[in-house]
Amino acid sequence: MTDNLKLGTFGLALLLGLDARAASMYVGDVKIEGLERVEPETVISYVDIKKNAFVTDEKLDASLKQLYATGLFEDVSMNVGADGVLTIKVAENPVINKVLFDGNDKVDDEMLQSEVRLTPRSTYSRARVQEDVARILEVYKRSGRYAAVVEPQIIRRDQNRVDLIFNINEGPLAVIDKVNFMGNRRYSHDDLQEVIMSKESRWYRIFSSSEHYDAEKTNYDKELLRRFYAKRGYADFRVVSAIAELTPDNKSFVLTYVLDEGKRYKIKDIQIDSSISDVDTSGFVDAVEFEIGDWYNADKVEKSVSALTDELGKKGFAFVDVEPELIKDTETGDMDVFFHIREGERVFVDRINITGNTRTHDKVIRREFRIEEGDAFNVSKLRDSRRNVENLDYFGKVDIDTVPKDENKADVNVKVEEKSTGYFNVGIGYSTVNGATVRAGVTENNFRGLGQRLGVDAAVSERAQEYDLSFTEPYFLNRRLRAGFDLFRSEEDYQDESSYDSSTTGGRLRLGWNYTDDLSQQVRYTLREDEISNVGSGASKYIKQEEGTYVDSSVGQTIVYDKRDSAINTKDGYFLSFGNDVSGVGGDEKYAKFDAKAYRYYTLSDYYTFKFFLNAGYITGYGGKDVRLPNRYYLGGSTLRGFDVAGIGARDKITRDALGGNWMVYTGGEVMFPIGLDELGIRGRTFVDVGALGKPDNYNAADVEYSSSPRVAAGFGFQWLSPMGQIDIDFGFPIVKEDYDETQVFRLNFGTRL
Repeated sequence: MTDNLKLGTFGLALLLGLDARAASMYVGDVKIEGLERVEPETVISYVDIKKNAFVTDEKLDASLKQLYATGLFEDVSMNVGADGVLTIKVAENPVINKVLFDGNDKVDDEMLQSEVRLTPRSTYSRARVQEDVARILEVYKRSGRYAAVVEPQIIRRDQNRVDLIFNINEGPLAVIDKVNFMGNRRYSHDDLQEVIMSKESRWYRIFSSSEHYDAEKTNYDKELLRRFYAKRGYADFRVVSAIAELTPDNKSFVLTYVLDEGKRYKIKDIQIDSSISDVDTSGFVDAVEFEIGDWYNADKVEKSVSALTDELGKKGFAFVDVEPELIKDTETGDMDVFFHIREGERVFVDRINITGNTRTHDKVIRREFRIEEGDAFNVSKLRDSRRNVENLDYFGKVDIDTVPKDENKADVNVKVEEKSTGYFNVGIGYSTVNGATVRAGVTENNFRGLGQRLGVDAAVSERAQEYDLSFTEPYFLNRRLRAGFDLFRSEEDYQDESSYDSSTTGGRLRLGWNYTDDLSQQVRYTLREDEISNVGSGASKYIKQEEGTYVDSSVGQTIVYDKRDSAINTKDGYFLSFGNDVSGVGGDEKYAKFDAKAYRYYTLSDYYTFKFFLNAGYITGYGGKDVRLPNRYYLGGSTLRGFDVAGIGARDKITRDALGGNWMVYTGGEVMFPIGLDELGIRGRTFVDVGALGKPDNYNAADVEYSSSPRVAAGFGFQWLSPMGQIDIDFGFPIVKEDYDETQVFRLNFGTRL
C-alpha cells in the first residue's frame, strides 16, 4: 500500500512535468545506521531534510557538513535510494577514557591539562585534537621552546572508548643567536647590549636566562633603551621597531632593534611657575637636580619633580601636582624646562595592596614607597615608588594601579612577579703577576626574602689565595642604612718582590648611607691579624725585623661623590672619593691613613672616550710606631703600567727587596677608541701613567736606594670583552725611571665572573 502511494506520487510529479532526478530527489523516508550512543532524533535535528519532500544535492551537502560540525561523528555518508529512502550512515566518534601526556619534563601535567579542552568522557574528534595540539605548542612557545613537537596517539578500548596520548618532544629552549641594532650613531653595539635584558647566546651564560628569547623581555628592552637614551640627553629617542625572527630550525632568534636617536639636548633655561597664589616659587630653584648647561636627563627631571613636591609638602601644600614641560629647539639642541605647579585633587591613599610576592616580605616592598596609607595621593611620589621597587632588581615585572574607592579615597594595588635573585659565579683567569686563577662564589641578593645580601667567594692562584664571606642589611634599624660585615682570609707570596710571605685574617663591620643619589658615605671598623712569614735568609734586614704576627684594629670612613653616567661602561661624568683610617683602637698597630681618588670621563665624536685620573695616599705612624710592610703603598703592575709589581720606590741595595712607601701619587690619562672590531668587543687604548712613591720610616740611606722623583711611562693596549670576561693587554714603556726600578713592558690580565 505504501509503495503504491510512493509510486503514485512520483508518477504525479512526472505528469506535472518536473524532472525530479535531474533537479532534485524525492525523500519519502529517512533511515539512520551506525548509531550507538546518539539518539536518532539528535541526528534528525541537525539535518535540514523532511520526509515526503524533495531534496537537492546542495541541501544534502549542507546537511552532511552540519553533521560533521557537531563533532559527534568521525564519518558520515548520505544516499537517496531509488525507493525514495534517505539512508544516513554514521560512525560515531569514540568517547575519551583518559587524556595522558608523555615526554613533558619541563612543563607539568597540571599545566597542560588546564590548557587542553578534551577531557575524560568528552567526545573525541580529530579537529578538537588538533586544536589541543596547537594549545600545547603555544604553552611551550610561552616557555621559550619553539621547536617543540606534539604528536597525538589513540589507544582503542572497548565500548567505543579511546585513551588519548599527547607524545611531546619538548625540544631545546630557543636562544638569541644575534642581536642587531640599527640607527645607533652615539653608542656602539656593545654599549647597547649592556643595556637590554636580551643577551646573545654564549657558552658562559649557562646559569642565566638572559639568552633565552621572551617576547615580554623584548618589549621591556624597548623601555630600557628609552631610559638609557633619555638619561643622556636624547629626549626624542624612540625604538622604531623591535623584530624577532625565528631561524628555520626553530631553535634560535635574531633580534633587530631599529632606533631613532634624535637630537641631543642641553639645558638652556629652567623656570618654575605656579597657579597657586600662595606659593612663592623663588625659593624652589635649589630643589632642581640639574643646572643650565647640563645635558637633559629624564631621571633628573623626575627627581626634580619629586623634590619640588616634597618642598611644597613641607610648606603645607599637600594636594599639588608638579608638571614638567620640555620646550625643545631641534635646530640648536637647546632645551628649556618649565615646572608648572598646579593644585591637585584632594584624594587620600586608603590602602596599599601588594600581591605576587610569594617570597619577598611585604615590608621590603613597602619601605621603598614614598607614599603611605593615609597620605595625600601624589602621582610623583607614586612614580618614584615604582622606580624604587624596580631598582631592587628582585622582580621581573612591577605593575601599580590606582583604584578609586569613593570621592576622596583610592587604593594603590601593587602586583609584582618575582625572579631569581641569587647567582653562582665561577671564574678562570691568568695574569702575568699571579699566574692562573680559579674563582668561585655564591651570592644571594634577597636572602630570606628580606632584601639582605649574602655572598661567599674563594679565589686560588699560583701566588695568592683569598676567602671572603660578606653580609649586608640594606635597611638597618628600619632606616635607609646599609649595615654589614665581612670575614676574610688571604695568603700572598711576595718572595719575588720582597723575599717573604704574607697572610691576613680578619673581619670588618660596615655602615653606609646616601645623602643624595650621588653622594654617599660609609664608616667601618676593621680587626685583622697580619703575619709576615717564610722570610728568606737573604732578605733585607728591614723585612727580617718585621717577621711575626701583629693585630691591626682600625676605624675608618669613605665618602663618595659619583656623577658618572654608568659605573660599568663610563662615557661621561666624574667620580670623587676620600677615605681615612685610624689604627690603634687596641691591637699592635698605630697609624693614620688617608686616600683620595678622582676620575674624569668625557667622550668626543661619539666614540673616543678620555679618562683622566688621580690617586693619592698618605700613611703615618704615631705613638712611637712605624708603618709596617702590609700597610704601606706599592706602585707598579696595574697601578703603574710599564713597571713591574712593586717596581718603583725604596729598595734594599743588597737584596733588591721592595720596601714600599708611606705616601704615593698615581695619575695619568687614557684614550679608548674603536679599531674596527667593536662587533667582537675589542677596543684600543693609549695611555700615559705617572707615579711617585715616598720612602718608609726610619731607613738608613746607606742601605736603601730611593728617589721620590716621578716615574713616567707611556704605551698602548687593548681591551677585549671576550666570552671569558674582560681581557686587558698592555704594552708599557718607561720614559722616566731610576736605574734600580724594575720594569715590565708586557702585561696580560683576564678573568671572568659569570
